[in-house]
Amino acid sequence: MKKLLLSAVIAVFAMSNVNAQDGGQTSKGKWLIEANTGFGGGGGLYGHSANTGFGLTSINGETLWAIGAEGGYFVMDDLAVKVGLGYADFAGESAFSYKLGAKYYISSMIPVQVDFTGSSVDGFDENPLWLGLQGGYAIFLGDNVSIEPGLRYNLSLNEDFTDEGIFEFRVGFALHF
Repeated sequence: MKKLLLSAVIAVFAMSNVNAQDGGQTSKGKWLIEANTGFGGGGGLYGHSANTGFGLTSINGETLWAIGAEGGYFVMDDLAVKVGLGYADFAGESAFSYKLGAKYYISSMIPVQVDFTGSSVDGFDENPLWLGLQGGYAIFLGDNVSIEPGLRYNLSLNEDFTDEGIFEFRVGFALHF
């Protein structure tokens, strides 16, 4: 069974365009829709990075779930301006998240992102804000789909709320059209 699975994975990559040789997916005028998963980060609803991706975890027996997506427009070759929205729930407390940033694809296949991320958390006077820095590698599985594993660091912009940064491993799934 393991050999069959390994053979299938190799076949998919062999038949796929695993790099963006012509840059067509990241050309000026194209759109990007992205869903991310994050591994790592802080605990609790407001300890996480104002999630605009998908997440499901348990903290001290309570379930934390998040759902969201990001979209962008390529204003020039390899440079997209992005926005993101998300919603999270932890033990009945909810948060609405937002993100505004830019993503640049070095050589049309190495995405580097800088963004401002925030969250509005129920019951808190001060809401978390972060400056996010992210980098990775885009594996293009055809003309319209890429998988983008990478690393992300969220630098807290709140002194009183939290002074901790959050480091994550992320896997992104993107549609380019």
